[in-house]
Amino acid sequence: MTEPNMHEAAQRSMQVFPAGSNGEFDLPPELSTVISRGKGCEIVDATGAEFLDFSMGWGSVLVGHARPEVTEAVARQAALGANFAYVNENSLALAEEICRVSPACDRLRFCASGTEANMYCQRLARAATGRRMILKFEGAYHGANEVGVTSLFPHRLLDFPRPDPSSAGIPPATVDDILVAPYNDSALAERIVAEHAADLAAVIVEPLQRCTPPKEGFLETLRAACSEHDVLLIFDEVVTGFRLAYGGAQEYYGVIPDLVAYGKALGGGYPIGAFGGRADVMDQVREDRLGDSDYVWVASTLGGNPVSTAAARAALGVFREPDCYQRLRDLGSYLRDGMRRVLEEHQEQAQVIGDGPLAQVVFSPEPVNDYRSTRSGDRAKGRALMLALFRRKVFLNPMGTKLYLSVAHSQFACDRFLDRFATALQVVRIGRE
Repeated sequence: MTEPNMHEAAQRSMQVFPAGSNGEFDLPPELSTVISRGKGCEIVDATGAEFLDFSMGWGSVLVGHARPEVTEAVARQAALGANFAYVNENSLALAEEICRVSPACDRLRFCASGTEANMYCQRLARAATGRRMILKFEGAYHGANEVGVTSLFPHRLLDFPRPDPSSAGIPPATVDDILVAPYNDSALAERIVAEHAADLAAVIVEPLQRCTPPKEGFLETLRAACSEHDVLLIFDEVVTGFRLAYGGAQEYYGVIPDLVAYGKALGGGYPIGAFGGRADVMDQVREDRLGDSDYVWVASTLGGNPVSTAAARAALGVFREPDCYQRLRDLGSYLRDGMRRVLEEHQEQAQVIGDGPLAQVVFSPEPVNDYRSTRSGDRAKGRALMLALFRRKVFLNPMGTKLYLSVAHSQFACDRFLDRFATALQVVRIGRE
């Protein structure tokens, strides 16, 4: 389907991509666009329209678009070879740095995405424990694998720990091996772990679930419950890794998992995934154990390719600059405080949640602690606001309203966003564009 007022590139996009995108944006046809280039925290589409970017490649471009250190590292390596499907100098140096900074990682392997990293962590946990079940938290996303999308955005609010397959195409037998708990409910999570310990291989958690921070003691309770029942704790640090702190959520919240998955910001905008953990668990992937009952098959054609790992090494160099994370945290606080101020000025009952360089608005008078309290907000108003912002040239995902800041953002960029936020909110309040 195309619209007469769509530009030519967007019409072509609609012909080859379902809904005109590569996934999840769900833009109305008249807002569909095609991006040409980006620099810093701005992008330009095929018509020449300029957008403030508050998606930043779904958080993968924490360094900012076309960061010179990254682009130069990529150009140097591309001239020397794009992929060898083997350990190379860049992948070795990057793995050493990740193992240095992550207390969870004795050993590590690369893959091509955060989806794969989380999938491999689950497989390793099942092999290490000889158990089949995984406990996740309602509303959490762990990549496009079966566990990752189950109970991601459930419409049927089933009794815990029953899962809801939020996507068609997931076999019932797979869903039967998944348990679901509400995020931030320490007592219920502890009870589910204890009751299902005989069959439970792992608990997987986003330490910061979407934009909802953990309550005090929640992650510590998970760590203690897993240790008590010999269940592995997996941290999905695809979003939090190298974003909340150089040491990720492990450093920021002070809790150490058994396995950890990385992606997004690690790659400096280039495709990457990594997973690591305790030596005894990770050594299950050694090929000299092929044929053993606990051998775990893991391989990746593009995992650890020298171009992506060169980009990642350059990105980590940016993140190691003095005060990088203090500045990101201060900028996140500045944005969230500004959004709260605008909402108060418009007498809107809403919550602004997030941590570090992340923010989200939920139109609810009640505090937001988990998926169900987020879902109870006025989602129609939330979507209308996001679309109104998009029309005012703020690039974001109107389906997932998480806002990402980057090293390239500034208070001035946040002020520009807040001006458009106030205008968009006024439009939504009066009910017409």
